[in-house]
Amino acid sequence: MSVLVPPADLEQLRRQAKDLLRAAKRGEPAALARIGTVSDRLILSAAQLTLAREFSFESWAGLKLEVERRHILDAVDAIRLRELLAAHPELATLEMRGWCDHPLGISPLGYLAAMPFDTMHSTWRIVEGTGPLARELLRAGAPVDGAPGAPETPLMTAASYGNSDVAQVLVEAGASLTATSSPDAGGVPNGTALRHAVVFGMTDVAEVLLAAGAGDLVHAAATGSVAESLTPETPEADRVAALRIAAERCHLSVIDVLLAADTPIEGLDRDGSTALHAAAYSGRADGVRHLIEHGADPTRRDTRFDSTPMDWSRAGRRDEVGPERAHDQVERILAPLTPDD
Repeated sequence: MSVLVPPADLEQLRRQAKDLLRAAKRGEPAALARIGTVSDRLILSAAQLTLAREFSFESWAGLKLEVERRHILDAVDAIRLRELLAAHPELATLEMRGWCDHPLGISPLGYLAAMPFDTMHSTWRIVEGTGPLARELLRAGAPVDGAPGAPETPLMTAASYGNSDVAQVLVEAGASLTATSSPDAGGVPNGTALRHAVVFGMTDVAEVLLAAGAGDLVHAAATGSVAESLTPETPEADRVAALRIAAERCHLSVIDVLLAADTPIEGLDRDGSTALHAAAYSGRADGVRHLIEHGADPTRRDTRFDSTPMDWSRAGRRDEVGPERAHDQVERILAPLTPDD
């Protein structure tokens, strides 16, 4: 099957259909075979249908609508989106598909929430005006918490990608603050929207969620105080995630409180890594020393990359991670404790 490459446009697709038809009329075997899968007539509509089917659409009209929808979303044009949805309200919920940068498909609201990240070029960008588009999608019937069974809600997606405009609209529309992602979600398994914002460092979205009444142990750990959030009933997975964040931020007192609450110092988070891995990657020399003094294993390898905390520190130095960037100090601490590969 073929995939659409943005920025695809209708004129480009029309030219492709005409080129295919001309090639078939010249008797080129490949072009004849392609059109022959849908029709025995060498006419433009058959060539257009051939393209549509090759892009996994049932009709040329369906392909055109998909290309037009993405063009409108990418242009952040709320007026044109309202007009499109008035004529085709199903496009508020119908999954976007056929695109090379979203091979598994994505909901329109999820796509909008993730727009700060340019998936074609793997770069971050400033995108303004997405809030009004989110309102248009919701007004046309897009479910505020996403489709049943989806790995995460649109609010979680907005939190992961730092789209505070969309997050605000979703909160105002009644999006759940307590819903959690699926256990096998790719970002933050079993995490609320606030936890997504904290893990990915999206402070603007975190402020929107906190103002709406959201609360989370991991956020508390990130801010340096877990006294009001930690209870005897707090699940171990939450305590482990909080320990990792405390290690990343070098909140030593929070580390102590969590360890005193029987949080396993070798507990694994979503990357299959420990708090010591997190502190090393972030260049937190004091945090690394503190965790080792409390029994953290400097030779422990994570389950995703099969790497030691020393390896994570080197990766963090390369990626220029952390406000202190004391990776040289971290590696001096770890070197005597880490066997050579």
